[in-house]
Amino acid sequence: MRDLAPRLLEWQAAGAPYAIASVVAVRGSAPLRPGAALCVRADGTALGSVSGGCVEGAVYDLAREVLDSGQPRFVSFGYSDDAFAIGLTCGGEIDVFVQAVEDDTARVLAAAHLAAEARRPVVVARVMSGPDGQAGAAVAVWKDGHLGSTGRAGLDLLVLTDARSRLGQDGSTVRTYDTGTPSQTRVLLEAWAPSPRLLVFGANAHAAAVSQIGAFLGYHVTVCDARSTFTTPERFPHAHEVVVEWPHRYLAAAETDRTTVVCVMTHDPKFDVPVLAEALARPLAYVGALGSRRTQARRIRDLAEAGVSPDAMARLHAPLGLDLGASSPQETAVSFAAELIAVGSGRSGRSLSLLDGPIHAATGGSPQRGQGRCAAGTDLVHGRSSAALPAH
Repeated sequence: MRDLAPRLLEWQAAGAPYAIASVVAVRGSAPLRPGAALCVRADGTALGSVSGGCVEGAVYDLAREVLDSGQPRFVSFGYSDDAFAIGLTCGGEIDVFVQAVEDDTARVLAAAHLAAEARRPVVVARVMSGPDGQAGAAVAVWKDGHLGSTGRAGLDLLVLTDARSRLGQDGSTVRTYDTGTPSQTRVLLEAWAPSPRLLVFGANAHAAAVSQIGAFLGYHVTVCDARSTFTTPERFPHAHEVVVEWPHRYLAAAETDRTTVVCVMTHDPKFDVPVLAEALARPLAYVGALGSRRTQARRIRDLAEAGVSPDAMARLHAPLGLDLGASSPQETAVSFAAELIAVGSGRSGRSLSLLDGPIHAATGGSPQRGQGRCAAGTDLVHGRSSAALPAH
């Protein structure tokens, strides 16, 4: 849901109620991970996705129904090999929680979205099931405060404790609470960490293409160069920040962590050697540099003279990117992005058609044998058709 924040804030500012369908669990192979969301406004406008297309139509219709009724729903979709049946064709299962967003819930989600836009860690807690009237209640939690309530003071304390323990993490989980009532309460906790940073040094066409694909991948992109003539927001419309400064000076003062990516596009020794020396001294996710083989050979000599150790230089991806035959700035950006994803996931970067094994990393349990195809609206966990959320 976080990636839809800019548009959802527009919907909320206009006072438009909408329904949100969130993937809360995945078993086996599925196109999208927990946290993926499809939002549907009363006029039929839709944003996002829960399945990449397999069950999108059924979830869209369900969201329209929830908007009309105001009653949250919990539905599971499983495998189907029938082209005309509603189900996943990838062999996995997904659980989807659907609720209407208006009034108090809308204010809570708007506050969470604003926090995410401001790069503040936030956790959104939404009640999926519980005593009557509780399902759909939401709480947004920050380090120094919160907004909203589950509707029960005792449950609020438990949820706030769990939510604060997840601040700074990223991902979704479902917790079950026993609050002393006849029915247990299930709460979806969505932790939104600030987007990782992509620092692009060099103001050229390749940097513009890299900044665009970096923003597309969800990075908070900064473009930095010492030349004010070329370093302008107009030339880098996809960057979140455009900074005129010597690259090594900017990086020396910048906050970075193990998720930060540095991409040096200058291929000019007076710029790239100092900034690479600074970058390679930090625990970053990825450090890459543009340039020819000749440029890289000279760069290695210069970095050694600058005191960079062989172990540190072994972390440098240069020339950056995978061997795709890229030549244009756009192709080079794709090559860089492909290598970045492969490095982050620990995968080979080879063609999937040449490999065996799972395509996606495991994220949950496997479907049980014999379940086969599942019609839309069947609760795989409890073995009954879904309806308004039961109090359990």
